[in-house]
Amino acid sequence: MKWFVGAIAAVLLGFIGALGFVYSGVFNVAADEPHSAWFLWLAETARERSIAVRASGVEVPPNLDDPDLIMGGGADYNEMCTECHLKPGRGDTELRQAMYPQPPDLTKTKRDAAQTFWIIKHGIKMSGMPAWGATHDDQRIWAMVAFLEQLPRLTEDQYQILTARDEGSMSMEHTHGQRGQSEAALHDD
Repeated sequence: MKWFVGAIAAVLLGFIGALGFVYSGVFNVAADEPHSAWFLWLAETARERSIAVRASGVEVPPNLDDPDLIMGGGADYNEMCTECHLKPGRGDTELRQAMYPQPPDLTKTKRDAAQTFWIIKHGIKMSGMPAWGATHDDQRIWAMVAFLEQLPRLTEDQYQILTARDEGSMSMEHTHGQRGQSEAALHDD
């Protein structure tokens, strides 16, 4: 019985300590103040494990190399993502420079497709990454994933072709008319 009382006391002391830490304001939430090494490790590890666990059940469609899908995702990426995640030939933006931690430069990095889908759909808390699943269906999110699979190897010219959207069009369905041009851009190496 003593160990049970001791365990309850330890939990209560931990809870009171945590509340004291939170209410003291000692933790600096300013985006221009870098995290301590231990907190950065903790936050990054928690984020990566959370994404990996939740994305483990996501089934990746087999057609992520379809030029129409890639082009639809490219247009969305160009309109919604380049300020934070950049595009070929573009250096840091003012928005990205002001963010801490900085969003990954997706022109240089690639992530597992299932994890990419999960991140785009659900976003990441306290990072500036929105949950696009609130406004985009899964097909449209998979199109962005398909584009991101290609992005690290695209030149500026290929990027321009794959991110073109028909005049006045705001949906993926209207980008399919440029299939030949998008296929050529994907195979220009």
